[in-house]
Amino acid sequence: MSKRRQERMSVEIRRVLSRIIQEEIKDPRIDFTTVSVTRVEVANDISHARINISVLGDEAKQQETMQALQKARGYIRSVLAGEIQVKHAPDLEFRLDRSIEHGVRIASLLEGLKEGDRQADE
Repeated sequence: MSKRRQERMSVEIRRVLSRIIQEEIKDPRIDFTTVSVTRVEVANDISHARINISVLGDEAKQQETMQALQKARGYIRSVLAGEIQVKHAPDLEFRLDRSIEHGVRIASLLEGLKEGDRQADE
C-alpha cells in the first residue's frame, strides 16, 4: 500500500475513534473529557492499527480506562469498520500515551521556576 494511503487511513481512523469514544461508548469507567486519541499507526496492509491513548488522571484512572477500552475493542472495531467502509477492519491495539501528561508536568515545573525567579528578583 502506498504511504499516502496509509497516512490517510491513519487520520481517518483517529477521527472516527475519537468520535466513537466520545459518543458511543457508554462504559462509566471511561470519562471522555480526559481521554484523547493522540496517534494512530497503521500497518502497511491495514491489518493492524496501534492506537496511542492519552488519559489525564492518576495511575488507577489510566489503568481503569485502558481496561475498559480493551474490553470494548471488538465493538469499537465493528463500528470503525462500518464508518470507514473497509471489508476488513484493522485489529486494534491500544497503548497508553503519557506525552500530554509529561508536557503538563514540565509546564508546571517551568512555571514554578519562573515564580522562583520573580521572588528572587524582589
